[in-house]
Amino acid sequence: MVRILGIDPGLRFTGWGVIEARDNRLSHVADGVIATDAAMSVPLRLRHLHDALLELGRGFAPDEAAIEETYVNRNGAATLKLGYARGVGLLVPVLLDIPVAEYGAKAVKRSVVGTGAATKEQVEMMVRRLLPSAIAKRSDAADALAVAICHAHHRASAAQIARATRMA
Repeated sequence: MVRILGIDPGLRFTGWGVIEARDNRLSHVADGVIATDAAMSVPLRLRHLHDALLELGRGFAPDEAAIEETYVNRNGAATLKLGYARGVGLLVPVLLDIPVAEYGAKAVKRSVVGTGAATKEQVEMMVRRLLPSAIAKRSDAADALAVAICHAHHRASAAQIARATRMA
């Protein structure tokens, strides 16, 4: 069994989700959103995000973490702020000696829904279907669970390939 922390980074809202994967079976552990106050300075918001992720990492003790890659949009300032949050999301697990995998949005959607062109609503619906006990009150938390599910699927595929290679 492996415990996976999924992170959907954002400066305003960072979604997080923890699942356990045993072979092809997934189970929901917890999920939520870390919100920062837009009235605070960016450095203080990043510190809040850091401290909250550190507490999650220590509390849930994941074996691995997965984070969604940053997409570039037309608003350069927004993309930069997203990059700051993503940097914190990459750093905190590493500080706890937790390996981190990165997945693009299309790879996450393809892994969870079956198509890289899935809508947010379709991702949320499939997360609820795969993890019936998931709360995911905000789409950010559902997205984080989707990242964790994607990582679990990639791990399972890699393990199957390794077993097949050993048998050959």
